[in-house]
Amino acid sequence: MGEDTEGRQDADAAFMRPAGQDGSFLSPPPEPRYSPPPTVSPEERAQFGRPPGVGSAFAPPASERIAPSHVIAAPPVRPELTASFGRTDRTGADGFDPAPGTRIRATLHPAESPWWKADAQRDPWRDPQSPFWLGRPAIFAAGRPEQLDADADSEQLDDLVDADEPKAEDEPATAGRRGRLGLSALLVMALVGLLAGTIGGGAGYWLADRANNALTDSHVTLGKTGTPANRSPGSVADIAQRVSPAVVSIDVRTADSNSTGSGVVIAKEGYVLTNNHVVSAAAISGQIRVTFDDKSNQQARIVGRDPKTDLAVLKVDNAKLTVAALGDSSKIAVGDPVVAIGSPLGLRGTVTTGIVSALSRPVHLAGEGSDTDAVIDAIQTDAAINPGNSGGALVDAAGSLIGINSAIASLSVGRTGPGGNIGLGFAIPINEARDVAQQLIRSGKAVHASIGLATRSVTDGSRDGAYVVQVSPNGPAAKAALRAGDVITVVDDTLIDSSDALTVTVQAKRPGDIVSVRYFRGSQEASASVTLGSD
Repeated sequence: MGEDTEGRQDADAAFMRPAGQDGSFLSPPPEPRYSPPPTVSPEERAQFGRPPGVGSAFAPPASERIAPSHVIAAPPVRPELTASFGRTDRTGADGFDPAPGTRIRATLHPAESPWWKADAQRDPWRDPQSPFWLGRPAIFAAGRPEQLDADADSEQLDDLVDADEPKAEDEPATAGRRGRLGLSALLVMALVGLLAGTIGGGAGYWLADRANNALTDSHVTLGKTGTPANRSPGSVADIAQRVSPAVVSIDVRTADSNSTGSGVVIAKEGYVLTNNHVVSAAAISGQIRVTFDDKSNQQARIVGRDPKTDLAVLKVDNAKLTVAALGDSSKIAVGDPVVAIGSPLGLRGTVTTGIVSALSRPVHLAGEGSDTDAVIDAIQTDAAINPGNSGGALVDAAGSLIGINSAIASLSVGRTGPGGNIGLGFAIPINEARDVAQQLIRSGKAVHASIGLATRSVTDGSRDGAYVVQVSPNGPAAKAALRAGDVITVVDDTLIDSSDALTVTVQAKRPGDIVSVRYFRGSQEASASVTLGSD
């Protein structure tokens, strides 16, 4: 009990009010007493006080203007400061800016008076009484700025400059006018420039004419040799001279298209052999014109067309025709030299050379915009063939026609269609073309052998062939017991490795011919004799 009483007394002593304090808070601090500002010495007032006549801490209103006053010259710089901080590259100078009211001597002739404008007196930027300026300072005379009249001339300006600048004893009195030119001096300079230009132009013309005469000679006559070029028989030039007159250019025009191809005159009666896809667009309506080697042209008519072999025959009425010599395409061999003649891209009579690259190359032709759907047993050549060569001549080293140029293999160029020649051209052998052309001339149509079935190419990794998709009822194949699903691999002695190979092999036969067909039915091999029909 005694310990609790002592603890409370200690706490009260720690937190009780100070002696003489009755309220809950301390009494407010005493009021501040006024202390007069210290006395300002005359030296401090002269250093930090307001300038005489200024009774406010702010600038005067914008409508009022401070009266111009001359800039008070700065006190001279003490020698010790000049020796420590002055420039060392100026002999005889203290190294600091000149005092206001003085002028650095001009190195060129003095500028003319800037007070030439009539309203210069009202322009604050040109007011000589202004303590501020743009550009050079105002001109001082006798320590005060002098105002020039609006019409003051350069002589008045020179007088002011001369009055403000000390002259050397040996300097002439007209140093202020150094560098000025009069009207007479300008006229003399203009006359001298004109005379110099006239003399220079005349000298240049004379030198150019002399140099030209040194390079030209009106008495020179060039000679020529009378020795003709040696074109041996069988050369490309010899072949081109003999065959080109028999190759024509064919222009086909319809209501919505124009195209160009080539053709070969094959009979003196006016028959021209070409491709079906060259003239098919004008088969119903259109105009076909044939341009000959002598650049004359004539309208042509379609005698007959054969979409299955992509061949067509035209007729022209022309008694002065050069007929191509038809060769034998079965006699050529791979590597034989050949010449292609036609109108690629409309360029008539173009001649290119190459070799026979391959024989019996099955090629499927499908002329764009035509009814051509043919498979040819083509002659492959690397002679340059391009669009427009179609229907033109492929001749051998003897100048005999061995093929009709019909197609090229090319790389596609974006979406613009096929590109140009890449060395893979194809021609219809003349032996096949001759037979079809003979039929078209005699009857206007061509008849081909038919086996009576539809096929597609197939391979199982070990053997290739023509897979029978459909058999025509009562057709040659159906009568020989062939049926859908069979794979034909051999016809007579010809290996069949694709559907196109079967087509060209059958087309080489005649209706009524009997062929031996070997085929697979499942895993079993069999053979049959088929009597070909007509198509």
